[in-house]
Amino acid sequence: MSFKDWFQYLLERFVWYLETPKGERKEIKQQNKQPWTYQWFGMMPFAMKMFVRKQKGRMRGRLSEK
Repeated sequence: MSFKDWFQYLLERFVWYLETPKGERKEIKQQNKQPWTYQWFGMMPFAMKMFVRKQKGRMRGRLSEK
């Protein structure tokens, strides 16, 4: 990437930033935002949460049978 291309990219981003209303920029940022656990640890927290929920469901089923 040459300096000219890089500068053109930066200029386009800057113009987009100036032309876009603040509220719209906030909405776009919120749509793209992931929970911090996914950013730091990937899909492991999600997998662990699914596992715990499954185990709780099994335990509830066993308790109601007795």
